[in-house]
Order: sequence, then C-alpha cells, then structure tokens
Amino acid sequence: MLKRKMIRKIIIASSALFALLLIYLIPNQDDKLNIDQNLEYVNLEVETNSIYLLDNYNYLGKAEVVVNSTSIEEKVKELVEVLINGGEGENKIPNGFKSILPSDTKILSVKYEAGLIKIDFSKELLNINKDLEEKMIEAIIYTVTSVDEVDKLIIYIEGDILTKLPQTKINLPSTLDRNFGINKTYDFTKTDDINQVTIYYLNKHNDNYYYVPVTKYLNDNRDKIRIIIDELTSTNAYNTNLLSYLNSNTELLAIEEQPDILELTFNSYIFSDVDSKDILEEVIYTICLSIKDNYEVSEVVIKNENEEIYQAVLKEIE
Repeated sequence: MLKRKMIRKIIIASSALFALLLIYLIPNQDDKLNIDQNLEYVNLEVETNSIYLLDNYNYLGKAEVVVNSTSIEEKVKELVEVLINGGEGENKIPNGFKSILPSDTKILSVKYEAGLIKIDFSKELLNINKDLEEKMIEAIIYTVTSVDEVDKLIIYIEGDILTKLPQTKINLPSTLDRNFGINKTYDFTKTDDINQVTIYYLNKHNDNYYYVPVTKYLNDNRDKIRIIIDELTSTNAYNTNLLSYLNSNTELLAIEEQPDILELTFNSYIFSDVDSKDILEEVIYTICLSIKDNYEVSEVVIKNENEEIYQAVLKEIE
C-alpha cells in the first residue's frame, strides 16, 4: 500500500545513514588515512512481494514478505517456502497469518518459461485436511502469479501433473491461473449464465489492515465492474467480518473501456472529502485490485463529472 511504501523509504534512508556512520566510525585499516568524503549513495532497497496466507478467519489474505532472490525461479521458490508449515520461510509470516502447505512438503524443482512456472512438489503436499485441500491450491496459484513475470503455473507431484485433488475429487486444469478463483462463494439458482467475479475486501488484525479476495459465482450478467462496485457499496450483501470503505451511496455512472485502460465515472460519494476531492486509499485499492483480477487492462482512471480525479497503473498496485 502507499503507506507501506512511505515507511519503507524511511527505513531505507535510516539504514543508509546508519551504514555511513559505521563507515566513518570503523574505517578499514587500509583506508584510515584516506577516507573518501564523497561517499556514493548506499542502496539498501528492500524488495517485497505479495503472498497469500491463511488468516484467523480461514480466509486467504494478501500479505507482503521480504524476498532476497532476484531470479524468477528462486523468487517463486522463496515465496512458496513461506507457505509451508514449519518451512524455511516461516519466520517471514506476518502476525495474524499462518502457512497452509503441510509440513515436510519439499519443493523438488521450479522451472520458468515465457510466463509459465512449473513447480514440482513432494507427495507430502497432499497430506492436508480435506477442508483445506482446494484452498491450498488457491494459495499456491495466487502467490506464484503475484510475481510480475508469472501468469500461470503447472503443479507436479514427484514428476506427474496434478489433475485431481485426491480427497475432494476436484478436477484441476493442467495449467492453472487466477481464473481458478480464491475464497470462493456460490450464490446462484441456475447453472447456466454464471458470472465469476473476484472482489477484494478489507480485513483487520489488531491495527493492521490487509486485503482479502473473494471469488463469487452468481447469476448476474452485468459488467463485472458494476457487480464489483455494487458488492463493495452493499452493507447487507456480505454478512461477514470483511470490510469495505466505499460509501453505500456511491454510484458508478459510466464505464468506458479503451485499449488497456478502464475509465470509471462516479458520483461525488466516491470522495472521502468532497471539497478536496480526496479518495480513501482503501477505496482505491479495493477497486483497483478487483479490476486487476477481472480485466485485461493496465490502467484505471477514476473520474467525477468528466474530470479526471485519479489514475492508477495496475502493475504498481501491490
């Protein structure tokens, strides 16, 4: 989130100053007599990546963890290690979350090619409670595809493609992507004309907010963005602990989908402050994250009375 980025910059600046102080106080023996007063900037940028972990309400929530790897394959492996109960990455798990993959699960190999990750697990991956079997697959898919260069993946179990979950008997496509859904709910009365929409809500642990995606299956053939806004403004449609800060009087007045851009025009209730025309960060993120999972666009433009108020590049929405 934007606040997290500001905090990260403060940490980086403080770390850089501390590093410079150490250089002056404890110089190398060979350089004691000749310390360069024009020290270059110390780059201590900390890289993080999204990961999807179980929260206290049994939802998969979006969290951020520090990653040290630079290659795509090593980054994917490092993230999936965090998903393993008692694994090497367990110390990275934020408060309020827990891993979902069974302990003793081993990552046998990770291979990347043109947007596709092939990841081979040991058979221990399938030693999971039946109620969490499908959710485990969701966590792997959403975590792996949170790496910018990855769009889809294939899961192997000791060399064989996983095409069916052994306990729930759910069939899996050989190639998986976010169309698989996450934290699924079903609200339909007929099996034809089913619309699948993923909507991001807020949840809270102590004083920390995080985002929870929910994939809904419903008989509603409207544009997905209209369903998203209606769900986020509804106070009754979702009777759970999940939150939305979008004002219930907010109306989506117009939609214009251009190549790679989605323009949305709202009434003035989109603002947290009408005079300053401010929009809450949490509102921006719930809308933009939802669009990112439902539309093939890279930018979102928010307008009010034909005036552009906010523009978001979805790649930067993390």
